[in-house]
Amino acid sequence: MGDDRCDLLCLDLPRAEEIRRSLDRAAAGRAAVTAKALGDPTRLRIAMALCEGQELCVCDLGWITARAENLVGHHLRVLREAGLARARRDGKIAFYSLTATGRRLVEAHLAAVEALR
Repeated sequence: MGDDRCDLLCLDLPRAEEIRRSLDRAAAGRAAVTAKALGDPTRLRIAMALCEGQELCVCDLGWITARAENLVGHHLRVLREAGLARARRDGKIAFYSLTATGRRLVEAHLAAVEALR
């Protein structure tokens, strides 16, 4: 099989239509946002560091990932907006941690990738 297409139109219309109707487009959209948030290597490294460190400040995350603090802040904002991370301030220091959902997704993703090896 040289390409990823059928050589013959073999549509099982009743089955295909049933599946099409059952798919939740909103859920797919939400899942795509979280997948995209973890799809960047720097964001994934930040999330992995937060899994390991529980709660870390932006300075520590910059050091751990060898990235500038403003870049780390941008990536943390994406993780936060996707519902995968949360922030808290202690005076002038910004601390971040993963949400329960963020932790489960990171751990599940890393386990799945390890299983592929």
